[in-house]
Amino acid sequence: MERAPRARPAALDRELAYDHGSAACGRVGRRDPFGAGAVRPRLPGLGDEPVLSQVGQVLFRNGLVLALHAMACVAGFIAGSSLPLQAQQHTGLWRWIHDRAGPLAIAFVIGATAFSLITQAYVLGQGASTFAAQLGISPAMLLVGLLPHALPELVALFLPLAAWTIASRHGAWHELLAATFATVLLAVPVLVAAAFVEVYVSPGLLRSLAA
Repeated sequence: MERAPRARPAALDRELAYDHGSAACGRVGRRDPFGAGAVRPRLPGLGDEPVLSQVGQVLFRNGLVLALHAMACVAGFIAGSSLPLQAQQHTGLWRWIHDRAGPLAIAFVIGATAFSLITQAYVLGQGASTFAAQLGISPAMLLVGLLPHALPELVALFLPLAAWTIASRHGAWHELLAATFATVLLAVPVLVAAAFVEVYVSPGLLRSLAA
């Protein structure tokens, strides 16, 4: 009778030690690449389970960028094709305003495009350095993990600006509006596919690179 109360705690201690050891082994097998207490990177599907709503968030973000680039092309069409035609129908002050409005509108398009490029380069560069540090991999290895979705995504986003550049070099402003619609229609399905890859494929690839 005196041994029973003493034997039971010892058995419980052994059982609890076994449970803690099993839990520790389980944590080692599912190693968190970010470390305990680390701030997890804000990348869809990384650090949590991917969900369809994250695809919508990625599409919304990329849709804003694509809309900005498309509007820059429309403004270029108006400045390079529409305003010169309207200027021919006016005389005096109104003609002078229309003649000066075209170059000013093109300068605004160039400024908006430069702003988009600079801000995206800054945000992407800052995010890439943070992800690489938290995952414990080199920036080059991080780019390898992001390449499957980032490459088609960037190509699709800058298709309208490519049309704008070609039109400006050849003076074919009258063709820019049609080229804008064509490039946007090509970009949308590519962005949808890239969003699914970003949420459901790229996180697993990054985890494998960080393991």
